[in-house]
Amino acid sequence: MAIQKITPFLWYDTQAEAAAELYTSIFDNSRIIEVQRYGNGGPMPAGSAMTVTFELEGLQFIALNAGPQFKFTEAVSFYVSCDDQEEVDYFWQKLTAGGGEESMCGWLKDRFSLSWQIVPDRLIELLTDPDPEKSGRVTQAMLQMQKIEIAELERAASGG
Repeated sequence: MAIQKITPFLWYDTQAEAAAELYTSIFDNSRIIEVQRYGNGGPMPAGSAMTVTFELEGLQFIALNAGPQFKFTEAVSFYVSCDDQEEVDYFWQKLTAGGGEESMCGWLKDRFSLSWQIVPDRLIELLTDPDPEKSGRVTQAMLQMQKIEIAELERAASGG
């Protein structure tokens, strides 16, 4: 098996295992690969998860429990490409559940404060339309949305 050259490494206070369990329950082709636990004398309680290696859609991640020193910001997010509105709705609902926060233009934070972009492929198609008026209307419609609604984008694209 080939080793992934670059792996996203996520710092959590104490929720790495819970986060990995949530993410692997949401995305297909996902699994927890390994949990390494703190022993006696570590900075966290013995037996608690130190690192959790997990895979989402074939991409490996490592989550670390290391205390409250560092927090996630919107400067880093995970972009989820969606085929249709049903997929957008699914990821939006699953990732905002349990205390997540909706933001604007398809962005959200999950309950662990990690930022995600839930983006239908149709949005990119409409934003890159060669007709600048059409793409401009789509941009203006998107800027008013939290979760992206494809039907609203289509209405804006058609001038309706």
